[in-house]
Amino acid sequence: MKLENKTIVLTGASSGVGLDLLSALGASNTIINLSRRAPPKDAVQMSPGLVHIATNLADAASVDLAIEAITHSSPDGIDGLINCAAVQFLPKFTDNEFDPASIATEIAINLTSPAQLIHGLLGSLRKRPESFILNVNSGLGLVPKKESAIYCATKGGLDNLSRGLRAQLNGTNIRLQQAFLPLVDTPMTTGRGSGKLPSQEVARQIIRGIERGTLDNDIGKAKLLRVINRLSPSIANAIMQKGDS
Repeated sequence: MKLENKTIVLTGASSGVGLDLLSALGASNTIINLSRRAPPKDAVQMSPGLVHIATNLADAASVDLAIEAITHSSPDGIDGLINCAAVQFLPKFTDNEFDPASIATEIAINLTSPAQLIHGLLGSLRKRPESFILNVNSGLGLVPKKESAIYCATKGGLDNLSRGLRAQLNGTNIRLQQAFLPLVDTPMTTGRGSGKLPSQEVARQIIRGIERGTLDNDIGKAKLLRVINRLSPSIANAIMQKGDS
């Protein structure tokens, strides 16, 4: 599938990888962005078909309203859904500053809202001859690290959700894909780790994977992590417990 002249729903295009996906796709596609904040003005100017729907992805009612708006504004359906938005709260359970209220927010944004959007937009995706769902995942969905257990749990859950739904959608016009990211240079990772992959390059590889129909697109170090985890889970776990890499 060539990503040109398509209608694509994208979450999290206000910053990070989501913003770079908007910048790469916005000039030649209609992008419907779901995020609390609108994308920066320069990205908006470069994306003539951009539609921003202010959405709190941690709130199921807000997500439902966004689904209703998309269904109404795109009666002929949509070509794709990219679940890119995610949050990661770093204090550990054992830290005094850990906020238990953050648990529900992290799960809602990272796992619940993608599932809710997929279900709510299935009818729109079915209206196209060929369509896709791309869930942006992480190497931490393959092997967790100690610093952010909830984030790792949501990404592991997203992997299982994706593989289960892929089986359910087998034989339909909808292809369900994932992109597994390494540590990426974004506002969320400021001050963490080294050897980060530029977010523009990550966005480019995500788009290439969608167009090629790659079901599980391992990007950068995520590819090596999968291989190590397959050969020796204990070694993969030891590597991840060293911290951001």
